[in-house]
Amino acid sequence: MKKSTYLIVPALALGALALSAGPALAADSSTYQANLAAINGSNASGTFMVTVNGDQATVTENVSGLAATFDGKPYPHVQHIHIGAKGTCPDMSADTSKDGVISTTEGAPFYGGIGVTLSTSGDTSPAAATNLEVAGMGASYTYERTFTLDAKTADSLKAGTAVVVVHGLDPATLPAAAQKEPSDLVPTLPLAATSPALCGTLTAMPAGAPGTGITTQVSSDGPNLGIVAAGGGLVLAAGGAYAIRRRMSTKV
Repeated sequence: MKKSTYLIVPALALGALALSAGPALAADSSTYQANLAAINGSNASGTFMVTVNGDQATVTENVSGLAATFDGKPYPHVQHIHIGAKGTCPDMSADTSKDGVISTTEGAPFYGGIGVTLSTSGDTSPAAATNLEVAGMGASYTYERTFTLDAKTADSLKAGTAVVVVHGLDPATLPAAAQKEPSDLVPTLPLAATSPALCGTLTAMPAGAPGTGITTQVSSDGPNLGIVAAGGGLVLAAGGAYAIRRRMSTKV
């Protein structure tokens, strides 16, 4: 057994690919939904629905099977709506390093930058994308919130290129070689800490369709994925207050 110390702090900085808010939207009403499928061996699942009425978005999300804790504390799962790229989840062909894990940077060309931070309170802009204190917590949770939607994200929803991504893996679920790897974004952290766990493309429901069920079909090994970072990107800044110790085997 090899002891590893991970420091996860409330300042995950995603860099220049976070997208800023745009002007207010014209009044209209549409509903979009997605299956959130496991990626990187997370064994998690979830459903996501957002109804847009004018510039107001109401989100209902249910997830389960995520990594539960680090050292007895609820695992913080940052989550976002990504926009502006292909609007798809990468499959394992995106794993260019061939370590068995799609890293955040390897998946970036598929899902784009951050349009909305799905925070539990306060700011929902890209500026809040790194705040672990308002992340989803634990293995299972329900997220419900209404917030003002920016025009760029609204346009991406209409274009079918908006992607929901939930982050944070149990290191034990990674292949043996990848368990030993540092994060591609923050070398002082394990690869698991910054890797995606759930992902799904948001698709429009037909006008007048009931707001129940999730119709989008997403492959279990290729859902939409993403945190985007530019020039070294996602930073879990030292000096935060979320210190976690965990023993991690270096062998399967």
